[in-house]
Amino acid sequence: MNTDYPLFPSTRTPEQTRPARARHRSAGLVLKRLFDVTVALVLLILFSPVLLIVAGLVLAGLGAPVLFRQWRPGLNGKPFVLYKFRTMKLGVLSDGERMTRLGGLLRSLSLDELPQLWNVLRGDMSLVGPRPLMMEYLPRYSPAQARRHEMRPGITGWAQVNGRNSVNWDERFRMDVWYIDHWSPALDFKILLMTVGRVLSRSGVKAPGEATMTEFLGTGHGMGATDLPKGCD
Repeated sequence: MNTDYPLFPSTRTPEQTRPARARHRSAGLVLKRLFDVTVALVLLILFSPVLLIVAGLVLAGLGAPVLFRQWRPGLNGKPFVLYKFRTMKLGVLSDGERMTRLGGLLRSLSLDELPQLWNVLRGDMSLVGPRPLMMEYLPRYSPAQARRHEMRPGITGWAQVNGRNSVNWDERFRMDVWYIDHWSPALDFKILLMTVGRVLSRSGVKAPGEATMTEFLGTGHGMGATDLPKGCD
């Protein structure tokens, strides 16, 4: 018997099935938001001692302010204020010169990202999604790359568990858009589990030869000729 096709093929056209898929995805995104809020609230409570300890270390090692704040593009490119623990000295030096040993340790363990749980609670971010990058990158994206803003940005994402800052921008954006097109609760769960392994291995924290990640200059301009803009922590 030929098993390449179902015994009772659907008589519905793609146009007829598309609304059902859209409704299914919309319901899934509502569950994603409920999951984000629940997990972020639990983690903020559980990690509150860690947050206090890290805040004290940053204050002692780098001084005030303890938090790094920066406008980043969120869902559909809408700006929001992202929060992180500071990992660099203030000033106009390069990222490599401003990075401290404490900052490098916090970054390698992803402890600098913990304040973004507050961004998740506020609805600015999700636990999983494309990372929020710089506002000035918005006009540099190709139409395909700009699709990464069709979902809330995440603390972790498909690109982060598949190379993080060690992959070039083109590949990173391809993975972001792949995530948008293939999102499911199961994929988010897989990414969260993979994130634990990546954090423990402390891999892909920075681009080769750089303190953090090179600047995205736009498609066709090459990958990362300069350091990130000053103040990007």
